[in-house]
Amino acid sequence: MITEPPTLITERLVLRAQQASDFDECVAMWNDAEVVRHIGGTTRPAQDVWFTLARSRGMWPLLGYGFWIVEERATGTFLGEAGFADFKRGMTPDMSAMPEAGWAFNRASWGKGYGSEAVGAIHDWLDEFRPGPAGCIIDDGNLASRRVAGKCGYEFWCEALYRDHPINVFRREGPAT
Repeated sequence: MITEPPTLITERLVLRAQQASDFDECVAMWNDAEVVRHIGGTTRPAQDVWFTLARSRGMWPLLGYGFWIVEERATGTFLGEAGFADFKRGMTPDMSAMPEAGWAFNRASWGKGYGSEAVGAIHDWLDEFRPGPAGCIIDDGNLASRRVAGKCGYEFWCEALYRDHPINVFRREGPAT
């Protein structure tokens, strides 16, 4: 099992392990009301961002997958986060049977194709090291994330309630195990 996040390099991006030094950039991203508008709808206190950063890195030794920090390759500029998790959401359908993809990018990176490039790269990695289905949840109004998901092979699976909020659940079959 993979216990440390590998570095993934694309034409324009570097996806690397989270570091404590990413904290300030993550706080800034998760405290932008536009970034979180379709991801829970509320900004996150610094402590919650720290817990998310630690949790995301900590999934690697537990599950063999987790999240990456996404940087622009040419400049090293922080763009966002992307990866997989098992959040034990306790919802129906139970997504714990498959990696749940997630991604968030700072506003400065929007509209440049970075999301599709990063999410494509993490799915290429997943297909090689943990083939099989993956899921993701996307808020109704998040058209940009729906486009990214579609480009990466996700199809609408069902509507579900999570914390009394309706969400769309998408599924990607991926290669057979």
